[in-house]
Amino acid sequence: MLIIPAENAVNWRRPPWVTLGLVLTCLLVFLFYQGGDNRRLEGAIQQYLDSGLTELEAPVYEDYLQRQIRFEGKDELSLELQEFQELRASGETVWVAVSLLLDPEFYQYMQDNRDLLWAARERQRWLEQRAPIQADYIDRLSANQLGLVPSELSLYSLISYQFLHGGWGHIIGNLVFLFLLGFTVEKALGPGKYLLAYLMCGALSGLVFTAFSLGSPVPLVGASGSISGLMGMYVAIYGLQKIRFFYFVGVYFNYFRAPALALLPVWLGKEIYDYWFAGATGIAYMAHAGGLLAGAGLVWLLGKSVFQVRETFFEPEPEAQDERFTTGYSQAMGSLGRMEFDVARRQFEALWQRYPERSVLLEHLYQLAKLRPDLPEYRQRTRELMNETLTRKQPERLIEVWQEYLGKGERHAPLAAEDHNRVLFTSLRHGDLKAAEKAFERLRSCGDELLTTEACRLLAEEFDKRQMTPKARHYKQLLQAT
Repeated sequence: MLIIPAENAVNWRRPPWVTLGLVLTCLLVFLFYQGGDNRRLEGAIQQYLDSGLTELEAPVYEDYLQRQIRFEGKDELSLELQEFQELRASGETVWVAVSLLLDPEFYQYMQDNRDLLWAARERQRWLEQRAPIQADYIDRLSANQLGLVPSELSLYSLISYQFLHGGWGHIIGNLVFLFLLGFTVEKALGPGKYLLAYLMCGALSGLVFTAFSLGSPVPLVGASGSISGLMGMYVAIYGLQKIRFFYFVGVYFNYFRAPALALLPVWLGKEIYDYWFAGATGIAYMAHAGGLLAGAGLVWLLGKSVFQVRETFFEPEPEAQDERFTTGYSQAMGSLGRMEFDVARRQFEALWQRYPERSVLLEHLYQLAKLRPDLPEYRQRTRELMNETLTRKQPERLIEVWQEYLGKGERHAPLAAEDHNRVLFTSLRHGDLKAAEKAFERLRSCGDELLTTEACRLLAEEFDKRQMTPKARHYKQLLQAT
């Protein structure tokens, strides 16, 4: 049974570049770096068969497996032993060689016990022929070079192993899940923090795997631990919110909704159960469990600092926002058409708080406030709309709103000096001298000497520039009188 979260869809207008970059990096490493493994393995097999080492190692390998089953309780190796014996019996020398060459624990066993396994002459032959094959071919395989080997743990391997994979099935499965989970977590954390969290989950997952495999020479490769970390982060980001999950059992599949965190113990329990009872599957269950805990822990412990979720993450996508806006706007316009002005005002206010970038909402609020010019709301909406027109570089609308207020609301609640000054500057910039002079007179009446003096000087200079001498003289005289 497989359960994966499926709450979001990809917004290709804002592609998840880091997730796509990780997918591409894993593919390039697999194709171009790991692509040399087949050549190295073929060389190792050929030299191994030519050396005749099979006759030395094959009996020892059978005895080694039998000891593991009998004394270590590893019953899952019984099938491996049976398959190896069948390979020998059927003369499948190449696959026998592969089994012997690619079992690092067996190679370690032979090194540790060579004095007991062979007589002096055979031992010397084994050392002379096996060591070069190991050094020239096996040790140079990508998994041994950059994989995470618990017996030889290094800092760089905690990162490098995340980009290696064991085959096409392994990499395709991992990259599908990386994409399905990654684009949501990247949107939630932002590209930089997402990349850091991804690599940290992989490193912590590798440390957990190492703790449960101390001294093992078997390398760990793959992005599974990092992807499990993404899964842990995913559910921690949503917390107790109900989200949609996709599942399938055999050929049956469907969706269900549940609190995100409810799935964390389910996933974690499955990995731990499989670790103890699934047998030798080649799957690093404890690395998965470590990744799940690492991902959830990073969000819980550092969710208010380093890995804080973006405020915009839980906002609906632009398409959904447009649909919601259209619905709300239609309702408000309907109330306006029925002359339910108070209802319409409340509806437009709610929309304005949610969609402050939609200036048409402020225009409606201004028009509604204009119905009662004696109330303070008219002055408030006028000033807001004047600021909005400046931001949107609409000078004509600014002057129009200002003049309208002078006629309707100025006697109830005068505008501030800076409001008139703003109109004066805008009028001068756009050559509307009549409006500029009118704004100056209003500014003078406010009693702000500093703004009045500066405005007077600007008018005198403007009229001088236009060679309108009487006007220039008038404002120079006013300037001297202040």
